[in-house]
Order: sequence, then structure tokens, then C-alpha cells
Amino acid sequence: MKYKLILMMTAVLMMGVAGPVPVFADSKIEIDAKVSSALEKFYETTLGGKSLAAKAAGMLVFPEVLKAGFGIGGEYGEGALLIGNKTAAYYNIASASIGLQFGVQVKSQVLLFMNKKVLAEFRKSDGWEAGVDGSVALATLGAGKEIDTNSAQDPIIGYIFSNKGLMYNLTFEGSKITRIEK
Repeated sequence: MKYKLILMMTAVLMMGVAGPVPVFADSKIEIDAKVSSALEKFYETTLGGKSLAAKAAGMLVFPEVLKAGFGIGGEYGEGALLIGNKTAAYYNIASASIGLQFGVQVKSQVLLFMNKKVLAEFRKSDGWEAGVDGSVALATLGAGKEIDTNSAQDPIIGYIFSNKGLMYNLTFEGSKITRIEK
């Protein structure tokens, strides 16, 4: 895993956000297994997360988003869009950044589309960018890790959890999400 992380992040940094890194792409089976594991972790660590997810029209799960930076940074991850607890499509998330940054981070991300309209807009897009094509409300957790009631009212709610590494950047803004064929 460590070598895969280093190789993938090097490739992402070299390519920017030009597209997926096919050499390192996971299979459908691997993505589905990682998505299931990430959802279990999400439900364990977020009170009310399971009930809110049950109300969502769709849920996009990126179980491992790898981010690295040394002046120039990049991130990449693959995941699945779930509708009615079934995989509807596969997506990748990628971004690039320039600025004061140094480190490596692995995180999990979940986007909940809380109504059919925002889900349909996401699905028909040809490369959806957070903050441009749709605003993502980063969910804040209150006492006891419960979802803030203000966050629960937004059309698209994002969660970032399981941060591991030396870089700390909790945002969806500027991330491009693109459908991939598996």
C-alpha cells in the first residue's frame, strides 16, 4: 500500500487533474469492497449518519482519497455512486493545488445528495466540480459526533473522515468528480 500510495501520488502530481491514473485503477470488486468498509466506518463514527444516508437520493463514497504535496499538490481517489444501496456508477475525484503545503494524507469522503434534482444534475454532468457545479455543505459534528441540524438541511452534504497522514485539509472545493467506466 505504501508503494502504491507513493507511485499514485507521483503520477497525480505529474499529470495534474488530467484524468484517471489507469495503471493504478482498482477493479469494480476492489472499489465495492472498499466502499462497504468505508460506509461501516462512517456509520460507526457518525451518529445519525445512517439515518441521514437512508433519506438521501444517492450517496457517493470515496473510500481512499490520497493527497500529497510539496509546494505543488494533488489528490486522487476512486469510488462508487450508490442509489438504493446498489452501485449505480463509478467515479474518480481529483484536484491539484499550488501553495504552502507539505505531506501525505489518506482520507475517506462521502457525499449525500439529499434530493433527486441535485442527484440528476450531478449524474448528467460531464465532470462535476465541487463549488462550481454544486455547493457541498461540509457536515459539522456536534457533541457526541452528531450531525449539526443546519448541515442536515443542505441539498448536498459532504463528510470527510478517517484522516491519516501529515497533511490536514478538509475541503471538497475545487475537486473534480468524473464518471469512469469499470
